[in-house]
Amino acid sequence: MITSEVQYRATRTHLARFDEAIANLEAKAASEPGSKLTALELDAVRSQADDLRTEIAEYEELRSGGVAALEGSSLAELATLLIKARIARGWTQRQLADALGVAEQQVQRYESTGYRSASLARICDVAAALSLQVTERAVLGDSDAT
Repeated sequence: MITSEVQYRATRTHLARFDEAIANLEAKAASEPGSKLTALELDAVRSQADDLRTEIAEYEELRSGGVAALEGSSLAELATLLIKARIARGWTQRQLADALGVAEQQVQRYESTGYRSASLARICDVAAALSLQVTERAVLGDSDAT
């Protein structure tokens, strides 16, 4: 997941390199018809490029300001939702840090580790700063599953 403009620019640069590699492999495949190795390489590079395109599209959609609701299916996804909410608000990590009264590096650490080092109180502070309403339904699982 792309979490900052720096990562966004780097990902776009990587995608351009992948697109160049695809063009080169397509030319190689045309000159060596039936080469299974080249076909495999081309499939792998195309797959990687598609993954980057998906990440770029998600970041651009969040950044566009058109996202009003984010969904997660578990509490474990809360960190991702916080990051997406920050991006959808149009905030940088620095702006969130300022709102929380912490250093930008602290927000970077939180996000890079999926908020694992953040207390529940801090996670609530982040959600409040972003005006993010979090609703969760708690469902008891099978008590025999140990």
